[in-house]
Amino acid sequence: MPDLPTPAATAVNPLAGADAETLRGIDGCESIDLLLPDMNGLLRGKRVSRDALEKVYRDGVCLPMSLIATDITGNTVEETGLGYDIGDEDRICRPVPGTLRPVPWAPRPMAQLLLAMEDSAGGMFEANPREVLRRVLARYAARGLTPVVAVELEFYLFDQRADAHGRPHAALNPVTGRRNRSTQVYYMEDLNDYRGFTDAVAAACRAQAIPADTAVAEYAPGQFEINLKHRDDALAACDDAVYLKRAIKAVAQQQGAQASFMAKPLAEQAGNGMHIHVSVLDPEGRNIFASPPEAPADALKHAIGGLQRSARDCLLLFAPHANSYRRFVPNAFVPLNDCWGYNNRTVAMRIPHSDQRNTRIEHRIAGADANIYLVAAAVLAGMLDGMEKGFDPGPPVVGNAYEQTQVRTPYWRQAIDDFLASDFIAAQFGPSFRHIYGQQKLKEMHTFYTQVTDLEYEWYLRAV
Repeated sequence: MPDLPTPAATAVNPLAGADAETLRGIDGCESIDLLLPDMNGLLRGKRVSRDALEKVYRDGVCLPMSLIATDITGNTVEETGLGYDIGDEDRICRPVPGTLRPVPWAPRPMAQLLLAMEDSAGGMFEANPREVLRRVLARYAARGLTPVVAVELEFYLFDQRADAHGRPHAALNPVTGRRNRSTQVYYMEDLNDYRGFTDAVAAACRAQAIPADTAVAEYAPGQFEINLKHRDDALAACDDAVYLKRAIKAVAQQQGAQASFMAKPLAEQAGNGMHIHVSVLDPEGRNIFASPPEAPADALKHAIGGLQRSARDCLLLFAPHANSYRRFVPNAFVPLNDCWGYNNRTVAMRIPHSDQRNTRIEHRIAGADANIYLVAAAVLAGMLDGMEKGFDPGPPVVGNAYEQTQVRTPYWRQAIDDFLASDFIAAQFGPSFRHIYGQQKLKEMHTFYTQVTDLEYEWYLRAV
């Protein structure tokens, strides 16, 4: 991620409503995908004709309330109370201003539009992930503070066809026609070989006003990272990340590959992370973290202290799935601690190398499989809590944090229990959200552990 200049409004066309200018922007489109991100970050919704768009802006569109908390397989989680208990009620969903964009990869002209769900009283449904983040940002605004956020996403390009064992393997290299077997981090030849893919993603980003910045080859064959530019509108930054993931997946499919943001798709290779870069501006637009490494600003230290204090309570938001926990292994640049340091990728909260004006926190715990709105909400809430309460993060770690700290191996079951019992989660995001999200994950865990794996047959079928 590049250094952060003094933030100003990002030059993204604010398609704010169904006015004449907005509609001209999608001239020729035949249909529009109406997208509601659920708690897992999956996009659910409807496809409507172009003629229906004015009605969507005027009246909204009805979708089942239970969609917000469907499990990863798409089933309603009755334990949330959003299914049969309320008759699987519909709720009005309305367009999110500024999110109407063309879909350049579609075979016929079409567009896409994000939705936000209302509650029964006409307000915003408090468990909607985007609304969870909006409420955290309102607390910053009430204090005259503005977070500046940038998102980095790692992913793999796999062959659309699985291997002989039903497992993913690297896509064919477009130049060599062979599968890459070696790890060449930041290797320019890999970027050159996959230029058709990265160029197509870049073109999709331009068409959709997604402020994508850099692409790099990461730590495993077929693994890449694409970074988004910083924005002083955290909601818009997360909207950009949602659209970027959709664009990456669509372009990969068009080119005969499959893009996966699964946290740990290959046991022997690096996992996919989601790194969030955050600084905070005061009412005059000054970065309150700005300081030299030898004398870190109090606001910076307290924000990190808050992230440390809230890390355990928020782990389920950073690592929501069974597979998420396979990413937490030693010596893989994945945090197994809650320490911090300057220019150090072995810590959880890294202060990247920059000039003082661009001092920021890089939060490195979350996987790329997490819901970006909930990750951002958790990071920002932890920071604000720390700044308000003056938490001390201790001294920064210099050198290998794996050797200097106690390694913590997190587990899904414990993360769910911690989340459901967390006073921090209830206070920051509301008890309703804590219940709905926690029950969703508890149901997914119970379902996951009813399955019998191939490894169990290998270990136990004959031996016991």
